[in-house]
Amino acid sequence: MRVLITGSSGQIGTNLGLALLDEGHEVVGVDKRANEWTERITTVGCDLARVLAPEEVGDYLNEAGPIADVVVHFAAYAKVHELTRYPHRALENMVMTFNVLEYCRQHNLPIILGSSRETYGNLPLHHNDPVSEELADHRLAASPYAASKLSSEALVYAYARCYDMTYMVFRFSNVYGRYDNDLERMERVMPLFIRKIAAGEPITVYGEQKLLDFTYVDDCVRGVRLGIDALVSGRVTNEVINLAYGQGHGLVEMAEMIGAAVGVPPAMTVLPSLVGEVTRYVADLGKARGLLGYEPLVSLAEGIPLAVAWNREWLAKGGLAEAGSVLRLDEAR
Repeated sequence: MRVLITGSSGQIGTNLGLALLDEGHEVVGVDKRANEWTERITTVGCDLARVLAPEEVGDYLNEAGPIADVVVHFAAYAKVHELTRYPHRALENMVMTFNVLEYCRQHNLPIILGSSRETYGNLPLHHNDPVSEELADHRLAASPYAASKLSSEALVYAYARCYDMTYMVFRFSNVYGRYDNDLERMERVMPLFIRKIAAGEPITVYGEQKLLDFTYVDDCVRGVRLGIDALVSGRVTNEVINLAYGQGHGLVEMAEMIGAAVGVPPAMTVLPSLVGEVTRYVADLGKARGLLGYEPLVSLAEGIPLAVAWNREWLAKGGLAEAGSVLRLDEAR
């Protein structure tokens, strides 16, 4: 199978691409930046954030060689707070999806869209109620990022109806683990906390009552792999599916788990949640289990030590760009 992944230099794209290569599939990445994690993924340089004529999209993506069997579209500005400060990037997310859909339409390709739990907004639910896919509502969008994901989903549904395309939409939730610690590009809460807590530096937790569903990256990739096989075979088409662990944890609890893993008690300041944040989400995994046979394997308690070990290994190889500004994890114990 030949798979084209947009956003292939990001965390999920890199992990998925390497997993597919290990299974013997062909992978072509599309990204506006080179992949800093690996040289194994062939990457076509293309900025999908500007509107391209249909022939331009083909000119860029056809550089990758033969037409793929499926397109996995992950390319997006993915930080909620960044898009709150720079809302024009939400529009660019929609443009990226439009360009990729035009390519899929030209070549009659199935598409997998990486979406987000942010599409649900802050639903009036009890603390641990699982959120099922039909509860997404554009009127509940809490941020420009959420609106960009809802709009991208709507474009996929429209193309499917108008052009007889097939799709699968995955709504991810707080994916963490390998290749997520490029803080210069996008500050993620878990690798940020790992570095700061290990170095004995104070951290700020935004939202004491926040409840989030953290997903270890191997579980995420496993779910996407199941989706690719189901979509390409035609066994499951035109579905929206939550992909997470299915259990909620607070940020304070997560920080304490990190502290236990690195052997340094966290020094925390707790402040209110930031504007645009979804503060409560636990995924209902019924569709993922029923349609794909998906079962998450790595709990947060098991995943945090794996994430800490990855950060330690990465730092030991000189991964920290600002060398010396943060104490190395292996020195912090």
